[in-house]
Amino acid sequence: MRTPPVVVVMGVAGTGKTTVGPLLAGRLGVPYAEGDDFHPRANVAKMSAGVPLDDDDRWPWLDAIGGWAHGRAGLGGVVSGSALKRSYRDRLRAAAPGIVFVHLTGDRGLIEDRMTRRQGHFMPTALLDSQFATLQPLEEDERGVAVDVSGSPEEIAARAAAALDGLDGAPRAAPAAPTAR
Repeated sequence: MRTPPVVVVMGVAGTGKTTVGPLLAGRLGVPYAEGDDFHPRANVAKMSAGVPLDDDDRWPWLDAIGGWAHGRAGLGGVVSGSALKRSYRDRLRAAAPGIVFVHLTGDRGLIEDRMTRRQGHFMPTALLDSQFATLQPLEEDERGVAVDVSGSPEEIAARAAAALDGLDGAPRAAPAAPTAR
């Protein structure tokens, strides 16, 4: 039996990390941790006010996620977290070397539409541009998969699980979303 991975579901705000993450964890049979819960209160207040976080704001948050991931090594788990920059992912890998990334990707218009319809989240749509400006997609030497966010959360989680199942250490794109007929 294969050891379940520790997975970070990453991407810009509004891609569905908080929705897809628990569904993916359920498919993998591992616990889920909400990345937003690792933010210090000051970070949440800053984002709620429409101010993007800087690297100094993110380091303690990333370290907390990395600590959780380290504790799940050999057991598996799924945690959400934007992990937008390579340096952020490197920091997470330093804490949990076997970590795998699922990068939720999608059209900016679709993501913005989803953000405007969600309720009860501190991240305003106004910060979406800064998220896209910061985003550095997975590189060839990073273990992970890119998964398109078209379709239902269940479909996205299924594509992510299938892509992870076929992962051999090299990044690989998940199967494309079905096209509407």
